[in-house]
Amino acid sequence: MPHCRAILISRTNKTDRDALLQFKYKITNDPFGVFSTWNDSVHFCQWQGITCGRRHPRITHLILPSMKLVGSLSSFIGNLSFLQKLDIQNNSFVGEIPMEIGNLYRLKQLGLGNNSFSGQIPTNISSCKNLEDLRLGNNMLTGKVPIAIASMSKLTTIILFSNNLSGNFPEFFGNLTSLVFISAALNNFVGRVPASLGFLQNLEYLYLGANGLSGTLPSSIFNISSLVVVQFAQNQLEGSLPPDLGDTLPNLTVLNVANNSFTGPIPASISNATNLMRLTIPVNKFSGNVPTVEKLNQLQWISTSVNRLGSGAQGDLKFLESINSTSLELLLINANNFGGTLPESVGNLSSQLKTMSINDNRLFGNIPSSMGNLHSLEMLDMGNNKFTGNIPDTFGNLIKLKDFRAHKNKLTGNIPSTIGNLTELLVLVLKENNLQGSIPPSIGKCQNMIRIDLWQNNLSGIIPSQVFTISSLSIDFDLSENQFSGSLPEELGRLNNLARLSIHGNKLSGEIPSSLTGCTSLVELHMQNNLFEGNISSFLRSLSGLQYIDISSNNFSGPIPTFLEKFQLQYLNLSFNNFEGKVPSEGVFLNTSVISLEGNDKLCGGAPILDLPSCSTGKGKHGSSTPHYAIIAVTCAIVAALILLLLLMTFYWLRSKKSEASLETPSIGGFRQVSYADIVKATDGFSSSNLIGMGGFGSVYKGTLADENKIVAVKVFDLKQRGASKSFMAECEVLKNIRHRNLVKILTACSSVDFQGNEFKALVYEFKENGSLEDWLHPDLAPNGTPRHRLSFVQRLNIAFDVACAVDYLHHQCQTVVIHCDLKPSNILLDAQMNAHVGDFGLARIFPNAIGDLPASQTSSIALRGTIGYAPPEYGMGSQVSKDGDAYSYGVLLLEIFTGKRPTHDMFKDALNLHDYCTAALPERVADIADQQLLFCETEESSVANTLSNQRSISAHVQESLAMIFEIGVACSVELPRERLKISDAVTRLRSLKERVNKMGLC
Repeated sequence: MPHCRAILISRTNKTDRDALLQFKYKITNDPFGVFSTWNDSVHFCQWQGITCGRRHPRITHLILPSMKLVGSLSSFIGNLSFLQKLDIQNNSFVGEIPMEIGNLYRLKQLGLGNNSFSGQIPTNISSCKNLEDLRLGNNMLTGKVPIAIASMSKLTTIILFSNNLSGNFPEFFGNLTSLVFISAALNNFVGRVPASLGFLQNLEYLYLGANGLSGTLPSSIFNISSLVVVQFAQNQLEGSLPPDLGDTLPNLTVLNVANNSFTGPIPASISNATNLMRLTIPVNKFSGNVPTVEKLNQLQWISTSVNRLGSGAQGDLKFLESINSTSLELLLINANNFGGTLPESVGNLSSQLKTMSINDNRLFGNIPSSMGNLHSLEMLDMGNNKFTGNIPDTFGNLIKLKDFRAHKNKLTGNIPSTIGNLTELLVLVLKENNLQGSIPPSIGKCQNMIRIDLWQNNLSGIIPSQVFTISSLSIDFDLSENQFSGSLPEELGRLNNLARLSIHGNKLSGEIPSSLTGCTSLVELHMQNNLFEGNISSFLRSLSGLQYIDISSNNFSGPIPTFLEKFQLQYLNLSFNNFEGKVPSEGVFLNTSVISLEGNDKLCGGAPILDLPSCSTGKGKHGSSTPHYAIIAVTCAIVAALILLLLLMTFYWLRSKKSEASLETPSIGGFRQVSYADIVKATDGFSSSNLIGMGGFGSVYKGTLADENKIVAVKVFDLKQRGASKSFMAECEVLKNIRHRNLVKILTACSSVDFQGNEFKALVYEFKENGSLEDWLHPDLAPNGTPRHRLSFVQRLNIAFDVACAVDYLHHQCQTVVIHCDLKPSNILLDAQMNAHVGDFGLARIFPNAIGDLPASQTSSIALRGTIGYAPPEYGMGSQVSKDGDAYSYGVLLLEIFTGKRPTHDMFKDALNLHDYCTAALPERVADIADQQLLFCETEESSVANTLSNQRSISAHVQESLAMIFEIGVACSVELPRERLKISDAVTRLRSLKERVNKMGLC
C-alpha cells in the first residue's frame, strides 16, 4: 500500500503538494484540526479546503475561511500557479502579504479579510490580471493603495475597509470600469472624493465612511444610475446634495451621509428613488422642510436628527402624513427646528415602528390619542417641546414600550392609570411638566423599571406604597419638587438596587422608616425641604455607600452620628434642623467646602475649622485638674521618647538587613532572578523610547535580555508609591503557581538595589506584540501619529472568551482560589495572534481554600480594591473581595468591548451607568449601542451577489449575537453580588455563541 501511494503522488504535480505543505508549516494553531487530513493517506486534491481541476490534478481553489487558523501566509503560495480562488478570511493570519501573491496570474478571487495582515499592499498584486474580487478588509494594512492596481481591469469588487490605509483616496479607481463594489470605510484617507469615480457606471455599492475626506462631493457620482448604497458617514464633507438626486439615482436603497457638514435642503426628488430603504442624514446642517416621501413605500429608517430642518411653524411635520411605508422601524427627527402640532395621522404610521424620537424641537398642542395605535413602539422620546394637555389613556396600549420620555413640556392632567399596562417599561421620564393628581397605584405593575423621574410637577397626595415595590429601580427615583404629603411607607426598603433617591421639595412628614437601611445601593439621598423628624441614626447606619446626603430644612433632631466620619462622603448638608450635641471631628467633618451645619443652634465642638462653640465638660474650672493634666503630659512625653528610640534602633537594624538581602539577591517567589544591571542593559537604561505603559505602581518597558536574546516586558515598580512593594510580592505569590494559556507568563524577577543603593524591584514578563486591549478599544492617535487599530466582531468575541476562561481558571481550577480584583482593558494584553492574556496581579488576593473564604486577618484591608467603574459597588462599602466581584468587573469589561464606551464615559452621569445603558437597549436596540465599527463588517463585506434580504439576514444574526453578549455582560454586572452570573456560566454561554458565530461565518 505505501508503494502504491508513492506512485500515485509521483504522477501528480509535486509543486502544488509541496506548496500546500509549506502553507501548513506556517500555521501555528489549528483548533478545528483542518490539517489532520493533509497527509499522504489521501491525495492532496481531497485535503480539506482544496479543490483541483477536472482535467488535471492542479489546485484551483484553496478555501479555509473562519477556521480560527493562526500563523502567517507562506511565500510558497505563489507556486500554486493554477489557483483561481484563495479564501482564508476570518482567521488570525499575521505578518505581511507575501510578494509572491503576484505570481498567481490565474487568480480570480482573493479573500484575505478579517485577519491581522500588516505592512503595505504588495505592488505586484497587479500581475494578477484576471482578479475580479479583492477582499483585504479588516486588517492592519498601512500606506497608500498602490497605483499598479489601476491596470487590473477585471476587478468588480475591492474591499479595503477597516485598515490604516492613508493618503488621498485613489483617483485611479475611476479607471476600473468593471467595479461594482467599493468598500474603503474606516481608514485614514484624506482629500477630496475624486470626480473620476463618476466613470464607474456599473458601480452599485460605495462605502467611504469614517475617513478624513473633505470638500464637496463631485456631481459625477450622482450620475451613476446603478448606485444602490451611498455611504459617506463620518467625514468632513460639505456642500449640498444635488436637487435631482432621486432622479439620477433611481436604484438607491441606502443614503448615509451622517456626521458631516452638509447644508441646504433635502432634495425633493428623493421621493423618486422609490427603492429607498434608509435615509440617514443626522448631524449635519440641512435646513428647510422635509419633502414628501409618499412614493417611498419601502422605507425602514428615517434619521434626520441634529440638523436645522423646519421653520418652527405649523406644517413642518406635513411629511409625516405622507409616510405610507409598512416597513418603517425607526423615525428620528429630534434636535431640529420643527414646529406645529403632531398630526393625528401619526397613529397611522407603520405597525413595525419601534423607535421614535421627536424630542428637542418646537412642537406644541396636544399629544394625539392615535399614538396608542403604534403597538410595536419600544422607545418614544417627546421631551423638550411645548406639548400641552393630558398624556392620552391610549398610551396604555403601547405594551412593548420600554423607554418613554416626555420631559420639559407643559403637560397637565393626571398620569393615566393605564400606565400599569406597560409591564416592559424600563425608563419613565416626565419631569418638568405640570402634571397633577396622585401617582396611580397601577404603576406597581411595571416591575422592570430602572428609572422614574417625575421631578418638578404638581403631583400631590400620598405616594402609593406600590411604587416602592419596584425593586428593579436602580438608576434614579426622583419625585422631588412636587406637593406629595404623608409619610414614607415601610416598603421603601425594598428598593435595594436604587442608586439615587430624590424626594426633596415636598410636604412629606413623619419619621423615616428604619427599613431604608435595606436600600444598600444608595449613593445619593436628597430629602431636603420637607417636614421629616426623628433621629437619623436609625436609617443611615447601614448605608455606608452614600456619597451625597442632603436632609436640610427638616425637623430632624438628636446627635449627629459619629459613623458618618467613616462614610466616603462628597457632600453632606444637615443645615436647618434641630441637631444637638458634639459634632464628629473626622472624615467629611474636616472639609467645610462639602459640609453644611448652619441653622442647628445646639451643636458644639467638632474640628476647629467649623468654628463652633466648645462643648461643656463640667470640669476644667477646678484647680485640682491642672496637676492631673500635667502628670499625663509628662508621662506621654517620656513614653514618646522611648518609642522614638525604639523606632530608630529598628530602622537601622532593618536597613542593615535589607542591605545584606540586596547583596544576596534571594529567590523571590521561586523565580530565577536577574540583577539591576541586567534590567538596565535590557531596557537601554530605561529609555523613554522603550516605555510602553504606565500604571499605578510603576512603568513598563520593552527590553531584550542579553543572555537569552529574547524580547520581554519589564515592569519596574515605583517603590515611593504606597503599596507598590506589596503589589510586587502579590504578583510573585500569585504567578508562581498558576499556568494558563490566557494568563500573562512571568519569566523572572529582580529584587535588588540600584547603583545609588536604593531598593529596586521589577518583574519580567513575556512580551505581547499587540499591546493592551485598551489601545484597541479606544483608537486614539499614538504619540507618533500612527492610528490605533480596530477590532472586528469575532476578534472581540474571542478576546472576551479568552478573558472569561482565564478568570474561570483562577476561580475554579487553581489549587488556591485567586481573585484578580482589577479586570480592565489595560490589564488585558494581546499577542501576535490576538489571543488575550490577563495580567497585572498587583491587587490579587489568594484564598486558602476552594470555597473562597479569606481568613479574618485579611478582611480588614481589602475594602477599596480595583479601578473606578470596574470595581463592584460592594467593595466601596467595605465588603471583602470575592468571585462575584471579579464577575462584576468582567461584565463591565464585556460591555465595554462591544459598546466601545468606557464605564467612566462622560455620558454616564446623573446616576446612569454602562450597565443600565445596555440594559435599556436589550433586546431590540443593541445595534444602537454597539460600537459602530462592528456594523461596517457585516454591511460592507457582503458579496455583490447578495440581495438586500440576505444582508438583512446577516444583520439579524449580528443583532441576535450582540443581544446574547449584552445579556451576559448585564447579568454579570448587576448590583447584588448573589444575583450575578457566575464566570463559569459566562464561559459556557460564550463558548456556545462562538460555535454559532463560526458556523454563520460572521466577521
